[in-house]
Amino acid sequence: MTSGQPLTGVRVLDFTHVLAGPVCTRLLTDLGAEVLRVESTKRADTPWRTTSDPDLERTYAYVMVHRGKKSITLDLKSEAGGDLARRLAGVADVVVENFSAGVMRRLGLDFARLQQLNPRLVFLSMSGYGHNGPRKNWTSMNSNLQAYSGLMMATETDENPPVAISNSWMDYVGGLHGCFAILQALAKRGADGPGCHIDLSQFECGVATLGASLLAGIVNGVAPPRTGNRSCQAAPQGCYRCAGTDQWCVISVETDAQWHAFRAALGQPEWATDARFATLTGRILHHDEIDRHIEAWTRSRTPLDIESTLRRAGVSAEHMRRMDEIMDQTGEGVFQLVPRKSGATLMTGLPFAFVPREQQSFGPTPRLGEQTDDALKDWLGLASDEIAGLRHIGALA
Repeated sequence: MTSGQPLTGVRVLDFTHVLAGPVCTRLLTDLGAEVLRVESTKRADTPWRTTSDPDLERTYAYVMVHRGKKSITLDLKSEAGGDLARRLAGVADVVVENFSAGVMRRLGLDFARLQQLNPRLVFLSMSGYGHNGPRKNWTSMNSNLQAYSGLMMATETDENPPVAISNSWMDYVGGLHGCFAILQALAKRGADGPGCHIDLSQFECGVATLGASLLAGIVNGVAPPRTGNRSCQAAPQGCYRCAGTDQWCVISVETDAQWHAFRAALGQPEWATDARFATLTGRILHHDEIDRHIEAWTRSRTPLDIESTLRRAGVSAEHMRRMDEIMDQTGEGVFQLVPRKSGATLMTGLPFAFVPREQQSFGPTPRLGEQTDDALKDWLGLASDEIAGLRHIGALA
């Protein structure tokens, strides 16, 4: 890990699994924290059916969210394994878990118990609906959380059924909020202050991202319509078909000045001078008609031609890139090469940097239990014979 990161020297004990919690702790890793991931040979965290990395015997989905972390294997259900976990928490700055409500308490690893060992501990609990209230025992999945939080009313249009945002959106939103909460808690704790317990609800994270749509419903007392690609602040705005097979370009005209520039870029066609389209309100009211004219123009041009033409005119326009096009842009700072035994793998990094990007370095994904001995020596000062004894009684499994 690159030195000079803001969380250098911070120790995080990671009890997370699947995606939301691991996203949170990966962000902490990227910010310089030493993240020790607690795993078990008895319960592998491989929920996704994706191609596996032969070097690590991990799925590539696992590699994506756990690179740069360390791995220790413990049997948390054994007395000795649980005791080791508590001792590790006693010297950690942060504990992160995203089990169902009650699991950490049954394991003897809840905040109330760990706080007695480590008063400065920042403890983040992540779950679908939080650890208090009537929903605490509900099972949560990405699509269910989107439905219950109202996010599915922010997609598609009123003419079509609600559609969830794919790619486990709620897990990434939860992970981002979790990282932010820990950063705030560490700042509040300071050099000698007490720790705290943060109870994060992914459902509430979803509600918080509704923004202006939620505010409009509160103020007006009526749910705003689902507008799909359109906006009440820009018109025309949409994703338009272009020349070629399944090619698209997104165009957004926000102001009247941009509308005039857009008309000029199209060669001042007669339809564009219609007085009904002169104002934003008029363009919103007649959006369907404008869209038909625009797509008649875009369908005869390539996305890159449209993009360059409108950008020169000062109009926002971007062609819709596909995954292979994104991955081809290896010079963009968001991508980092993560080392592997058989060669580096391209992964996403942080979209910002505290040091020059060329000096950033993200560590490899650990093999299962790869740092068990080193972590016990470094964090707890155990000797090799003590570790061998713990392994013999099954604590390290």
